[in-house]
Amino acid sequence: MSNLARKYLEQQQAEQKVQNKSQVKIKKSWLTPGEKVIGVVFAGMVCFGSVHLITNQSKIYEVNKDIQLVEEKISDQKKVNSDLQVQVKELSSYDRIFKKAVEMGLFRDENNVKVVQKK
Repeated sequence: MSNLARKYLEQQQAEQKVQNKSQVKIKKSWLTPGEKVIGVVFAGMVCFGSVHLITNQSKIYEVNKDIQLVEEKISDQKKVNSDLQVQVKELSSYDRIFKKAVEMGLFRDENNVKVVQKK
């Protein structure tokens, strides 16, 4: 065989090797399986944390709402108590008690009066 034929044959074999090499190439992923597992675990932790945070915020909102309702009830009760205190003062006045006593048939006896002092 001549040199020209050998060079041609060698070129064809080289081309076949290049084609075989390109076909044999394995596509490598840019993440290893370990990195994928770590990524999934991290994503799960982020989801769990966000759900936990939202749940806590909703509980805090409910407690604050309950506190405001109780404070409103306390305020209303204080108002009722002060109104009742005013009524007690009005109804316990000396003139009113004396009028009621007279209406019931009681009379005032100056000789039978005892003075009581508050401490």
